[in-house]
Amino acid sequence: MPAEVPEGLGELPSEGREGLGELRKVARVVLLDPQDRILLLYGHEPEDPSDNWWFTPGGGVEGEETRKEAALRELAEETGITEVELGPVLWRRTCSFPFAGRRWDQDEWYYLARTTQTATKALGLTELERRSVAGARWWTCQELLQAHETVYPTRLAELLRRLLDEGPPAGPEILDTEIV
Repeated sequence: MPAEVPEGLGELPSEGREGLGELRKVARVVLLDPQDRILLLYGHEPEDPSDNWWFTPGGGVEGEETRKEAALRELAEETGITEVELGPVLWRRTCSFPFAGRRWDQDEWYYLARTTQTATKALGLTELERRSVAGARWWTCQELLQAHETVYPTRLAELLRRLLDEGPPAGPEILDTEIV
């Protein structure tokens, strides 16, 4: 298993980050079940459910916690899943998007994780998440490849296919900056 990039090292390149503000540290989880399905959450703009998308569980680092700790906490809060084997950081990306009346500029780390626990129940959602997260679903790679819905990060189906075919990369792959 590749070593994790230590906190604070391996900063993302500055190309493509022009116009981004202070980056919020985010830990996301690429959670796979024994059938290699990935868990995605279904979200939407709080005031406009027709503006919707699928995304990986995760969220912002709080206080002095590490990104690994944030990944596990967020996964438990958003899905109720706690029986997890957390693996390496697969991907990193910067992104910027409007949500709930403000712009979010983020430095996201995507951790590989495996679980046999497939039942989900969101137990610790924030007030904003309760207004904007509408469910969870396990997806096969084939279903993702054929999906017409919006999924973040962009190219997730392709990234998952490569992960399943080749295994985790030797170190975190830097994904293209996404500005929505």
